Amino acid sequence: MSLTTDADSRTLLEATPGLTAAQQPLWPDAAALEAAVAELAVYPPLVFAGECDVLRDRMAAAGRGEAFVLQGGDCAETFAGATADNIKNRIKTILQMAAVLTYGASVPVVKVGRMAGQFAKPRSSNTETREDVTLPAYRGDMVNDFEFTPAARHPDPQRLVRAYHASSATLNLVRAFTTGGFADLRHVHDWNRGFVANAANQRYEKLARDIDKAMKFMSACGADFEAMRTTEFFAAHEALILDYERPLTRVDSRTGDLYDTSGHFIWIGERTRDIGGAHLDFVSRIHNPIGVKVSAKAHVDDLLRLIDLVDPERTPGRLTFITRMGAGQVRESLPDVVEKVTASGAAVTWICDPMHGNTFESASGYKTRDFDDVVDEVRGFFEVHHALGTVPGGIHVELTGNDVTECIGGSEKILDADLNKRYESVCDPRLNHQQSLELAFLVAEMLSRD
Repeated sequence: MSLTTDADSRTLLEATPGLTAAQQPLWPDAAALEAAVAELAVYPPLVFAGECDVLRDRMAAAGRGEAFVLQGGDCAETFAGATADNIKNRIKTILQMAAVLTYGASVPVVKVGRMAGQFAKPRSSNTETREDVTLPAYRGDMVNDFEFTPAARHPDPQRLVRAYHASSATLNLVRAFTTGGFADLRHVHDWNRGFVANAANQRYEKLARDIDKAMKFMSACGADFEAMRTTEFFAAHEALILDYERPLTRVDSRTGDLYDTSGHFIWIGERTRDIGGAHLDFVSRIHNPIGVKVSAKAHVDDLLRLIDLVDPERTPGRLTFITRMGAGQVRESLPDVVEKVTASGAAVTWICDPMHGNTFESASGYKTRDFDDVVDEVRGFFEVHHALGTVPGGIHVELTGNDVTECIGGSEKILDADLNKRYESVCDPRLNHQQSLELAFLVAEMLSRD
């Protein structure tokens, strides 16, 4: 793959005149932005075209019911949170969840981290007011800082460059963990070390012992475990800030096609999937596997037009719809979408995001989610697909490997009064380690009923 975009590729990446790019920062210094973009344009790719092609094949398998996608990670990564321990705990949590799903449901799991690029967030307003002070809204560490001061909230294009380096460091550690032997299934007990003892971890330990027995049996039969020493792990984030995504888009020297090398899988959010907007125009030109968030407000006709734009050749694995309906609406709103999209002949992989449709403000003033609502939306997602004879292809979850108190419920019964104990997210609430494992066991049960 070439490391820079040539003149032809730059022309291809230029948005069609008149298209609006929603949710972009109001950069105050055009020269500083130009310098940052130019710097990004000459940096090495974070991922490679061949890796994106592999993921497209894996997403296609999930769309056929031959695999299951587990997407998980932070709501919004922060530079301060990009530490070895935080990254390791997230990876261990996803590996544990994948082991539960694989062993419990006998299905290959496609592991996709919501990390190494999730440094930007859409906002409902360009500004935030506290008491009598109005400042630019926090749009993620890629743009400005969460602290409510004029200096912190000043959009700084050099943060785009810093996001690249933080993503590079994250991917470096992820690759070390997943290809250096740490992800070997013979080390399933190691993934539980360092986490607080609780009911979910005890259940996981029992499963780990069962896996050990199975591995010893296979070893006695002469099985070759070399292939189990490593695991595939892919990076994903929302393609929100186009001043970051465009300069990291490169030409694949094998094919001449464009790939966004900021991540293997990128998605377009609910607020930027305008059929006449710059975001869909951008992803229609690149060859990464693409996700699109779909809420209960989505119009099927718009989705069909979107499919024609982003996946005109109906390539399996190219397009994933990540549905985020809410537990109270998924059973009513999802069937019509799935039925009409399927009838159109589109080769869409369906993934459930049970987080974003279930957010509310608690009595104590914290943005939170109820674990029971999260589980119920996943259950409704499975019920709809089973009723229609279509395939529930995966889940997309905001989670952390740390013992935060951001979502209420779960077996440890986090209450509203507990939220202030360890509420660390700068944006949306995440499932903690125990809740994530609980969810994996419940989803494995849903999958095993297929």
